[in-house]
Amino acid sequence: MSFLARILRENGKTSLLASPRYHVVFSSTQAEQKESEIDDFRVINLRNVKEQRVQRQEVKRFPVPPPRTEQMPVGQDWGAVWPGPRTFHPAAVPLPLRQGWVPKGKAPPSKFVNTELMKIPNFLHLTPPVIKRQAEALRKFCTPWPEQLQTEKDIEEHFPVKVITSDYCHALPTIRNPLARIVSIQLNLSRLPLDRHAKDKFLRLVGDRYDAETGVLTIVTDRCPLRKQNYDYAMYLITALFHESCVKEPWEDLKEEADMEVYIWENNKSKQMAENFVKWGQKDAAECSISSSFKTAVEDLINEGENDETLTKYKDAVLELLQLNHKEAKEPEKSLK
Repeated sequence: MSFLARILRENGKTSLLASPRYHVVFSSTQAEQKESEIDDFRVINLRNVKEQRVQRQEVKRFPVPPPRTEQMPVGQDWGAVWPGPRTFHPAAVPLPLRQGWVPKGKAPPSKFVNTELMKIPNFLHLTPPVIKRQAEALRKFCTPWPEQLQTEKDIEEHFPVKVITSDYCHALPTIRNPLARIVSIQLNLSRLPLDRHAKDKFLRLVGDRYDAETGVLTIVTDRCPLRKQNYDYAMYLITALFHESCVKEPWEDLKEEADMEVYIWENNKSKQMAENFVKWGQKDAAECSISSSFKTAVEDLINEGENDETLTKYKDAVLELLQLNHKEAKEPEKSLK
């Protein structure tokens, strides 16, 4: 008899639970509930969601085939395997490549699962046979090299303007490198039709962009975002400099000898004195002329200053002007001794 039926009987109350049939059912239900509580931990379900057991799906694993490099023949057409630029693929490159930093004493990582090889551009498609094939395909669109341009001197004569640009290969989201927009243009100043006034003004405008030893003008432009824009801007600068240097302002005619920045032999009294010295004692003075070497020597001596080169050059020009050689110039020194 259960504990609840005994209490009801003592109190004089009858109940259906006191019957043996309900006693067995009640006792078995309690026992099963106690056993379930002991075996499993009861979970509080606040949302009243029915528990659904999720069946795990079995992952089907297929066998991994061997790398493609083990099946490649030696004489294969590499242009068909790697036709163009692409990300590095270890299974398609039959080379034992390694890249990456490791501690001293260990070999760099191999090509498999190597991010260093995958994140940089490569030129595996530019092999000599592929380059030759592409050159043959582009040959029909090209014109033959001019027969007149055989030497560097001929090229400089017909193409005086030299354009210098740079291309870069880098690992960035964009293929456009910021340094690739820089354009340098070189031009020999002797190819421009400039007189003395225009050349002097041109050199003052360009400043240190002109190399006096080689006579080459170099203009570098990089303020525009595209290379074509910088090239157009550089050509515009050269055109503007040329036309501005040829302009002569009215106040420039008022300059006197003391206002000149450099010594000009033709505008100085030394020219008249030298001509009078050469004409002295000659009957036909109209045909007398002074060589350009004396003029250049005097200008260099005053403009550049006295040094061994300018003094030697001036000495030779004076001896030539006086029609004396070096032996005659040394004889008076011997006679004085």
